[in-house]
Amino acid sequence: MAQIAAEDIGKRTKREERAMMWRSFKMNRSCYLMLAPFMLFFIVFTIVPVVMSLPMGFTDFNMAQAPKFVGLSNYTTLFLSDKIFIKSIRVTIVFALFTGPVSYILCFLLAWLINELHPKLKTIFTLIFYAPSLANVYTAWTLIFSGDMNGYANSFLINLGLISSPVQWLTDGRYILGVTIVVQLWISLGAGFLALRAGFQNIDRSMYEAGAIEGIRTRWQELIYIVIPSMGPQLMFAAVMQIVSSFTAGTVAQNLVGFPSTDYKAHTIMTHAFDYGWVRYEMGYASAICMVLFVVMYLLNKLISKVLSKYMD
Repeated sequence: MAQIAAEDIGKRTKREERAMMWRSFKMNRSCYLMLAPFMLFFIVFTIVPVVMSLPMGFTDFNMAQAPKFVGLSNYTTLFLSDKIFIKSIRVTIVFALFTGPVSYILCFLLAWLINELHPKLKTIFTLIFYAPSLANVYTAWTLIFSGDMNGYANSFLINLGLISSPVQWLTDGRYILGVTIVVQLWISLGAGFLALRAGFQNIDRSMYEAGAIEGIRTRWQELIYIVIPSMGPQLMFAAVMQIVSSFTAGTVAQNLVGFPSTDYKAHTIMTHAFDYGWVRYEMGYASAICMVLFVVMYLLNKLISKVLSKYMD
């Protein structure tokens, strides 16, 4: 009789796992059918383009002629000859360092504070903070940072005596990136914020009672020993969303300070990819840019996953 190792006791065979998976599929087939339309669009418009961009990054492709294989030429040009790309790396890093962590902490703190309110106030304030991520707020911010005397920022600062003449917020290279970061922070309370809000609501109230018995007395102790360990999946989701939004931000700068921005001061990697992909139609080069960005975001996601792994159980 074949000997069974102690560590193999209780483990299922691959055949048993496939059988259980099939039974689970049949039991929940209505759920899978409802998910099917989204999954179809996700695969076609997200997974397939990402997979295609890897081989396309090694080609010269202008969308009018067949792709021509050029090896590592696109990547060597990116890092050795493209000065605008190198500048876009610096801009993206600064942009991500400010908008990513700050926005993540802001989402968490606002979700925590809103969770302490009356149920009706929770709904109202959630809508107030989430709405900017859905609405087109660029017109309002253009009025605020208008470069004439009527701009709200200039008018306010002149009345306080802090400046004597209007500041060109949207065209002066000294202020462009700062203004873009401020607007990005304002509209960054999106899906990650909602996930954290849901995470606070799903915490079992009995855990607070058990914590009180164990000696937890303050809100900060509850936050550290109960709330954060109970919200691993929501914290992970919000972190991933903030990483993606901070590194792929380009729409804000394009709508607010123009394309290209003055001296490329708000020119991110995503903006550079847009330039070569949708303005110059150099899809091979644009794919190489996107692949570099994808690798950076993937490595950061792995790092965040490792940091938050202890809260995922």
